[in-house]
Amino acid sequence: MTDSVASLLTGRIIKGVGGNYTVATEDGFFVCQARGLFRKEGISPIVGDFVEVSDVDFAKATGYLHKILPRKNQLIRPKAANVDQVILVCAIVPPISLEVVDGFLINCENQSVDVILCINKTDLDKNGGYQMVACTYEMAGYEVLTVSAHAAVGLDDLRHVMKSKTSILAGPSGVGKSSILNALYPQYDLAVGGLSEKIQRGKHTTRHTVLLEVENGTFVVDSPGFTSFSIEHIPKDELQFCYPEFRPYLDDCYYVDCIHVTEHDCAVKAQIGLTIDAKRYERYTKYIAGGKQ
Repeated sequence: MTDSVASLLTGRIIKGVGGNYTVATEDGFFVCQARGLFRKEGISPIVGDFVEVSDVDFAKATGYLHKILPRKNQLIRPKAANVDQVILVCAIVPPISLEVVDGFLINCENQSVDVILCINKTDLDKNGGYQMVACTYEMAGYEVLTVSAHAAVGLDDLRHVMKSKTSILAGPSGVGKSSILNALYPQYDLAVGGLSEKIQRGKHTTRHTVLLEVENGTFVVDSPGFTSFSIEHIPKDELQFCYPEFRPYLDDCYYVDCIHVTEHDCAVKAQIGLTIDAKRYERYTKYIAGGKQ
């Protein structure tokens, strides 16, 4: 089959760079280009897509993307499709920005994607401040894992929640996403960069979104880091639905159109300091007011 040309294969996009898409199939890996029809229809193939590949040349390991199969979901940022969960990685160094964490969680909620918060580098936190962060988001209803890739702490719990799923590791630059993957799956030996002492921000060690099959049936999307996350595209009256801790009380407010800021007899505000973290609620009001993250 080395010189033969197949008419059609199915597979999954594991990487896309400069218009070339690497597709993993049962017959191997093929570098494919998208047909012009996709551009005409405004369709962009992304990592995680299940696709049909035509005009496969086994000798050159090339082909063309013929069709993108229906997506279960699609993340806007980082761009990925057909994921089961997002694992949001943050760290003590660089310091955790709760505004950035909130912004990412809001976007995941808006796209109805399950998300797990992973706090890395706990070995560097001698005062245990990460525990307060964990408590804040556990109160909001999120599963929170505390790990140290360097000290190999908490990795078994992380491996367990990733097993038999497609997970995307996302988070700010320098939080240790690649270090975590190397600790979990050393066979991949992913590039790891340090922190820039000048600006105290992580280097972008992962430059492109890549899908890895780390174990049989377990997939991980490694994505480039980010420093901020906009929620400006979400209407202010819909923002409340992106807070899991608000949901039990949304139908109990006196006003049907309550957005839980200045209204009287607000069931959400009545829970501040009880089941709703006061600081997280305060950040919510800033988003409603149009404050930048």
